[in-house]
Amino acid sequence: MPIKLRIIDPAYPSYSILSELPEHAQSIEALYDRCFGPGRSAKTAERLRENNIALSQLSMVAVDSKGEVVAAVRLWPLQIGASGRAVFVGPVAVDDQYRGSRLGLILTEQCLDLAKQAGWPLAILIGNEGYFGKMGFVKISTSDYPTLGYIPPHKLLAMELKDNALVENVGALSVPRVSKPAS
Repeated sequence: MPIKLRIIDPAYPSYSILSELPEHAQSIEALYDRCFGPGRSAKTAERLRENNIALSQLSMVAVDSKGEVVAAVRLWPLQIGASGRAVFVGPVAVDDQYRGSRLGLILTEQCLDLAKQAGWPLAILIGNEGYFGKMGFVKISTSDYPTLGYIPPHKLLAMELKDNALVENVGALSVPRVSKPAS
């Protein structure tokens, strides 16, 4: 069921929060380009999104009164070790005019609530603990959760969506392999 919330904060232009739909894809990519620049594709986080499929039913956008995407948060499936799993959060992008509005946190919280309801045990992201710690994310060890590419040790964060998820889901982070049906 799509989510739709209208938010009015006198300090910022009004916006609506919606579940991500296919028609948002191009605007989301344009937002990511504005927020992160052309170097974003070289980051280790992108290796965990390449050849992966976003969980659009758990991803959210904020659109302004003209229907433009002004913030977006996507969730992606992650494989942890041989049998663990988590949602990978990000990118979390907010247009300049909404910086300081907590919009990134609001969208992320909405996405994580959906992930928890869907039974995902753990959320992982690469980001700033000062920002995401406000929601309950904590640093985790890059040696306990290795992946291809470098992640600064202070940037790998996780939040349990189910009790004991950090103990039960330890290992290398990778894109889940999807089996192709036999022809």
